[in-house]
Amino acid sequence: MEDMEHNKAPSVIDRYYTRWYKTDIKGKDCEDQCVLQHSNRICVITLAESHPILQNGRSIKSINYQISAGCSRLHNRVSGKSKRGGQFLTEFAPLCRITCTDGVEYTIYSCIRGRLLEVNEDILERPELLLGKPSTEGYIAVILPKIEESKTVTNGLLSREEYESVVSKRTRSTQPEPEPQPC
Repeated sequence: MEDMEHNKAPSVIDRYYTRWYKTDIKGKDCEDQCVLQHSNRICVITLAESHPILQNGRSIKSINYQISAGCSRLHNRVSGKSKRGGQFLTEFAPLCRITCTDGVEYTIYSCIRGRLLEVNEDILERPELLLGKPSTEGYIAVILPKIEESKTVTNGLLSREEYESVVSKRTRSTQPEPEPQPC
């Protein structure tokens, strides 16, 4: 009998979304994010597996969608088939700020241009979703790129393979050089 692990069906994310990555956002080492792009143009913004929030058993103290005194992503409202009224975001528009219990704060950015459809309010009440299921229930936001930009919206993002290459180079560069062995 074959091992069931080898016949495991791909997840919904792997089946219907293409993963794109933005690494070292705004020059901050390892602050990587993932954009899950569906064939219908919708993009889901998540933390990449390598993001510091998801490393070393960190805990989240707070998540804040209040970007400035006059701008809260929680007040975003869209209506109708064309999703009118949603906030338009540039690729470096902040979506939220996440503060860990060690006091370190991380700003999460949109990574792509488009209209903000929704933010994930569930992670405000249950931040453990962000830690345990960052690509599904712990997503940050959903963005809809303009139809004319839908093919180019991922320009500047890395494919899964390119992202894995970046992460593996980081890992190798942080490991000490092996000492030369005597002949």
